[in-house]
Amino acid sequence: MSASTTDTHLYPAKTKKTPLAVIVNLIRGALIGMAELVPGISGGTVALVIGVYERALHNGNLLIDLIKSALRDRSQLKATAATVDWWFLAAVGVGMVTAVFSMSTVLHGFVENHAEIARGLFMGMVAVSIIVPIGMMDLRDVRRRLAVVIPLFLAAAVLSFFGTGLTSAPQDDPSLFIIFIAAAIAVCALVMPGISGSFFLMAMGLYAPVMASLSNREWDVIAIFILGALTGVVLFVRFLSYVLEYHRTITLTIMAGLMLGSLRALWPWQDSDANLLAPTDQVGPVLGMVALGAFTVAAVMIIERITPKNTGAETIASGDPA
Repeated sequence: MSASTTDTHLYPAKTKKTPLAVIVNLIRGALIGMAELVPGISGGTVALVIGVYERALHNGNLLIDLIKSALRDRSQLKATAATVDWWFLAAVGVGMVTAVFSMSTVLHGFVENHAEIARGLFMGMVAVSIIVPIGMMDLRDVRRRLAVVIPLFLAAAVLSFFGTGLTSAPQDDPSLFIIFIAAAIAVCALVMPGISGSFFLMAMGLYAPVMASLSNREWDVIAIFILGALTGVVLFVRFLSYVLEYHRTITLTIMAGLMLGSLRALWPWQDSDANLLAPTDQVGPVLGMVALGAFTVAAVMIIERITPKNTGAETIASGDPA
């Protein structure tokens, strides 16, 4: 995808190089970074709410084009690099990284020391988030494909339920290869508002060890995670965009079913091997956290719905420095 000046809605103008623009985008990046740390809150949704989703997705595609130019046709490398909004990416990236490192210790301690409360909070968040892929479906297409959609949804839910039963127990010492694969999958959530990358990590039993690695500054794990995320962007982001465009109903149906079945990983009462247990202690506080998590995500979704969808593009087109 190449930049164009004829359609600012599809191809946003670059961020102005002003201190205000940098500060605003640092804050935006921090908000997205904090969201990505919490299972159930989507960084993509937050990016949409604060008006940078379209610009971020556009620049992500430009980065992929840049990588292709570097590997295949270096004669276009300089021209392609000039289309990337480096000031925007740098400010948002620094804000995200700062938030991730500063908040990882807090979240790691919360998950480790208050496991039932934490899972209750995250369960409420993810349960409400299932509405997002369902709400993005074309109801007319769903009605036409009802005989396929319902069995597919149930099959995805059942598969995810049993799959997370095998993987959701926290892994004490996951291999770097597993970390790499998990990062490549989780980063795809950035493309889909409403889908949480951290939830994928939790469903795979990797949320706690990844948070611990961030908190303890285990740079080998962090480096592999970043490499996996970059690989996921290059390999999967355009594929995900393609299937959402040309096979939208089927893709969203599978996504919703996987999310529903994966709630198994967030059942508050379970043993160290992720076997489900009946509610025992702290029932009241846990249910309160489920309600709090559900309310939080519902509030974010309401804000997203009442926010004009073209806010980011119109602001950029009108010359807003941010």
